[in-house]
Amino acid sequence: MSSRRGVGLSAFQNRTNLSSQYASHGASLRSNHASSLQNQLSVFQSLLHNFALQHGDTIKSDPTFRAEFARMCNAIGVDPLAGSNVKGKSGSKGKGSWWAQTLGGDVNDFYFELAVRVVELCRATRGENGGLIGVEECRERVGKGKGIGGGMDISDDDVLRAVKSLDPLGSGFSVVVLGSRQMIRSIPKELNTDQSTVLEAIQVLGHVTCSMLEDNLGWSNARSETVIQDLLADSLVWMDAQASETEYWSPASMGLNDF
Repeated sequence: MSSRRGVGLSAFQNRTNLSSQYASHGASLRSNHASSLQNQLSVFQSLLHNFALQHGDTIKSDPTFRAEFARMCNAIGVDPLAGSNVKGKSGSKGKGSWWAQTLGGDVNDFYFELAVRVVELCRATRGENGGLIGVEECRERVGKGKGIGGGMDISDDDVLRAVKSLDPLGSGFSVVVLGSRQMIRSIPKELNTDQSTVLEAIQVLGHVTCSMLEDNLGWSNARSETVIQDLLADSLVWMDAQASETEYWSPASMGLNDF
């Protein structure tokens, strides 16, 4: 029995040593892999920096090219509006954003100017749409320069990035998705599930009535009336009392960019 016991303890010790060797080898592989990925990332960032310098004028002037360039930046972990560059954050302290360092202040200032115009537009139209405006409509109205000076050649991606640049300010501006549309919300109040459902239904059907909500969603009359009244109070829907049953329309889905 002592002989068998000795073999068992020896086997146990061997398994322990083997497990330790596997763990050590695995840690070494992970370290080498991480180092290799870091080197590749540094190379990509350096190439991206050179690409930005070579095509700087096109990035500044072409909205589509600018959007694709920004996506390349994000793919390798470079936020153009953040205070970082290809050498790392420690080397860029106090020097502004990566775009400002690479292409000069023009592109960086462009996004902050666009953010200001988006804020101005949202405030100017809040009485029309209750603080909820489509990204496409915002782009068109800013592009035409309605009520805020000259127009700007921009894309939907530019508008989304401009809104994102407002996050550090705690401005209450955010992008929400209703159905298939991206909307800019300029009021801090959150939409609840029922309100979002009604706005999505209006987007699809054009308008809703309380009976439509009750028949299609199985809501009670009290629930339908409550959510509609909440949306009316926030100017997120308009009321048409001329039909046989009162209809409710969303100004954000009515093409107000033509106003």
